[in-house]
Amino acid sequence: MSRRGRVTVGVLVGVFLLFTLLGWGIDAYTDYLWFNEVDFVNVFSGVLLTRLLLFLVIGLAVALIIAGNLYLAYRLRPLLRPHSAEQATLERYRMIIAPRLGTWITVLTVIIGFFAGLSAQGRWKDWILFRNGGSFGIQDPEHKVDVGWYVFDYPMMRYVLGVAFTAVVLSVLGSLAMHYVFGGVRLQGVGDRMTTGARAHLTSLVALFVLLKAVAYVLDRRALLLEQHVSPGLYGAGYTDVNALMPAKEILAYISIVVAIAIIVFSNAGLRNLVWPGVSLALLAISAVAIGGIYPLAVQNFSVKPSLSEKEAPYIQRSIDATRAAFGLDGTEVAPYRANTVVPPGNLASDTSAQNARLIDPQLVSQAFTQSQQSRGFYDFGAKLDVDRYSINNKTADYVVGVREINDDKLTTQQRNWLNRHTVYTHGYGLVAAPANQFCGGLPYFVSGFLGDDRSGNCSSATEEIKVSQPRVYYGEQSTEYAIVGQEDENRRVEFDRPQEDNNNAEELYTYTGEGGVSIGSFFRRLVFAIKNTESNFVLSDAVNSKSKLMYIREPRERVAKVAPFLTIDGDPYPAAVDGRIVWILDGYTTSASYPYSQKINLATETQDELTGQGQFALARDDVNYMRNSVKATVDAYDGTVKLYEFDDNDPVLKAWNKAFGGDLIVPKEDTPPALEQHFRYPQDLFKVQRNLLTRFHVTDPQAFFSGQDFWQVPNAPDAPSSNQKQPPFYLNVQLPEQDQTRFQLTAGVTPANRENLAALISGSYVDNKPVIQVLELPDQTVTPGPVQVHQKMTANATVRQQITLLSNNSQSQVLYGNLITLPVEGGVLYVEPVYVRPGNQENAAPQLQKILMSYGDGGTYVVLADSLKQGLDQLVQQGKNAQTGNNNSGNTGNNSGNNSGGNTGTNPPPETLTGELAAAATALDQAIANVRTAQQSGDFARYGEALKALDTAMTNFENARNAAGSATPNPSGSAPAPNPTPSG
Repeated sequence: MSRRGRVTVGVLVGVFLLFTLLGWGIDAYTDYLWFNEVDFVNVFSGVLLTRLLLFLVIGLAVALIIAGNLYLAYRLRPLLRPHSAEQATLERYRMIIAPRLGTWITVLTVIIGFFAGLSAQGRWKDWILFRNGGSFGIQDPEHKVDVGWYVFDYPMMRYVLGVAFTAVVLSVLGSLAMHYVFGGVRLQGVGDRMTTGARAHLTSLVALFVLLKAVAYVLDRRALLLEQHVSPGLYGAGYTDVNALMPAKEILAYISIVVAIAIIVFSNAGLRNLVWPGVSLALLAISAVAIGGIYPLAVQNFSVKPSLSEKEAPYIQRSIDATRAAFGLDGTEVAPYRANTVVPPGNLASDTSAQNARLIDPQLVSQAFTQSQQSRGFYDFGAKLDVDRYSINNKTADYVVGVREINDDKLTTQQRNWLNRHTVYTHGYGLVAAPANQFCGGLPYFVSGFLGDDRSGNCSSATEEIKVSQPRVYYGEQSTEYAIVGQEDENRRVEFDRPQEDNNNAEELYTYTGEGGVSIGSFFRRLVFAIKNTESNFVLSDAVNSKSKLMYIREPRERVAKVAPFLTIDGDPYPAAVDGRIVWILDGYTTSASYPYSQKINLATETQDELTGQGQFALARDDVNYMRNSVKATVDAYDGTVKLYEFDDNDPVLKAWNKAFGGDLIVPKEDTPPALEQHFRYPQDLFKVQRNLLTRFHVTDPQAFFSGQDFWQVPNAPDAPSSNQKQPPFYLNVQLPEQDQTRFQLTAGVTPANRENLAALISGSYVDNKPVIQVLELPDQTVTPGPVQVHQKMTANATVRQQITLLSNNSQSQVLYGNLITLPVEGGVLYVEPVYVRPGNQENAAPQLQKILMSYGDGGTYVVLADSLKQGLDQLVQQGKNAQTGNNNSGNTGNNSGNNSGGNTGTNPPPETLTGELAAAATALDQAIANVRTAQQSGDFARYGEALKALDTAMTNFENARNAAGSATPNPSGSAPAPNPTPSG
């Protein structure tokens, strides 16, 4: 290459390195500023130094090992080489390598060391746990080794062993190539094919490789407790592993040591040839196949398979016990629930849990929140709202809550310019809440105090209030862009705050006064962020001044994940009003993939359900077999302050992480504010994992587990069973059987494997801030339907189907079904499913809650479609009374198939002869139906709601007149009659 060419290449390489290092430097500096803002610099420095240390140590170690062997191979070269065509050919390569041998070795080993270091720095979590891990206080059932060794020590040991194997293999290959080039190993010529020095060098490396294999065999014996070996499909060492494979690996470890010694002795001190070392390696390979492969296979086929369940029973028991312990299921409370009450009892309407059934579906009311409470078109509440509980007027109830944030996609083109987007529309305003079991005209019944006195219509209350002294939201789930806040002159305010109270068309402006954000007052910092964001306005715009602050990484989940990179963050952060401030609460999990005998699961797969991706984040595709909800994290919506509160004070993994970062990273559990504890809720993703595991691991008898006959499954979403999307769990504020008081808890129903009837109800709650899992198990031969069956039975009911058809207005409006709640009450099972209507098939229109579909018992005999929860419960009670007295004349809707308690065939009866008041009531009902259809077509929500109320009144009047006239045709109370008043089509 010419001098100009060399200069050009040098310049290009220099520019590349400059920009690469500049990018890394800017990222590191801006990260430091961010960690300094949130007061977690020890995490930044601890992780950075650990990664740098691993990069240098492992990279340097691998490079030195390979470089040393290459140089040793060169030093052992023969001074005189026999003449041959082979050596003549190799001479050209020797002439290239020999003058610059040091350079060639340095370049090659630096490249290898660089990639080895890159691999090593990614193992910083393993190294920190290795250095700081302690004891679990639990021993594995086979080797009697503390579980802490598997969780903290084994992963790093295995990695270091892998690095050693890599270094030795590369050294063998490199040394062999060096010996060949410089004549130490040759294929042609007179004399030995390998010099004494080359033979000693290469055989020593091979012997070292065999010794490492002996170490691997020792680790493999314990690693069997982490692999999938136990039948059926369980993890851990089974009968064959314990009785055949473990002894085989121990024998192979001893054989490896003997073979390593034999290689050294026979190659150098004894016969000084490669025949016997080759024989030794061949014997090791044969032993590995025979002892480590054929013998265990024979034991499995001839001893275990003929009596598989009996042989594997102790090891199945180990896997059951370990899995339940690793995922917090060992304290599960299991109680029988017969569910043998099939007729709605008289006290159903007064049952507290039945009255607390949640009607508002957080997935369906987001648009209603947005349209009713947005104030401006760019406000949004996200795809899915959250559920929390509050005590108002000395009454605790669950509420659907959402934060009013700015949605970037809803800003106009002018509003989306850089100045407006990053300096004007910087924050949302207010936390909006609605009782979970009340609605008003199809919309949520909003509670004041969250809105900054911005209320909407009659569907809000001034008597119910939750105080929020700082309603501004600078950190939220939709805060994906950076924001520049703060001004030189406090009187010059540019941030859009909210519409003025006395003039909704005017706007109030605001200047941020909190502690959040990184100061960018200096020119240097503005230049740094201009380069990082490739935006010149940081240094050119007047909007950035000496008092400006930059807010970035503003999403709560991303914020906590950066502060605590060792935690897995739950996919559903939720806002809460705590001591007058809006804070985001997030659940953090410590996990491991090396808990002996525990079942390994994939987090992404196990937590996937109907809501994933629709306002709920998907977890990473990590395989774990240990999981604890060890941390409750908070992010202040105004200043972005991040706090990590200890929740599980017995988790050894969290203790190791806290120790690694100085011991004060996590706020002790006893220092958690009581006002915050009141809003802690059982985390969804952990509950899903536990629920899915309980579908199998509720069976604790190994023989029953082996047969699999008592396994359960999670049902699909009831309104779309063919979608294969699992039904999510639901938060309810209820008192279930075997509970001494009302709890805010997650509940989910499960069905038997490959069947759709209800098998059990699983709930997760906190008692004295301790997690409790409860299982109400129904009898094996229960006829109680599961969620999919119950939805099908209720919607197939003749009268319900007529009213649903009316609501859909011949498919001109879209009927949407909300969350189907399954409640065990009064010795039976109550099902509650809200029915929403989206007019005109308009995707952007807010669905309105119009009816509540309810049933009791078997899901098909006692069914109502009511206007309110109280009305539905009253109607179910009336149906129960009618069934007990044999009176079928009101309150019973029948079931699909026409086989109800009243003997209704489900077909239209002969037309009645209507006279007097009955004829007038029928005429009024016809007119009310026509008015509903007209209102639906108009798309006027208020008119549509009024028309539905008028229809309900007309139907009630018709039923009263019909009962007074002694009509013989049974129809349910509060339901449309079967004859002429039902519209055609």
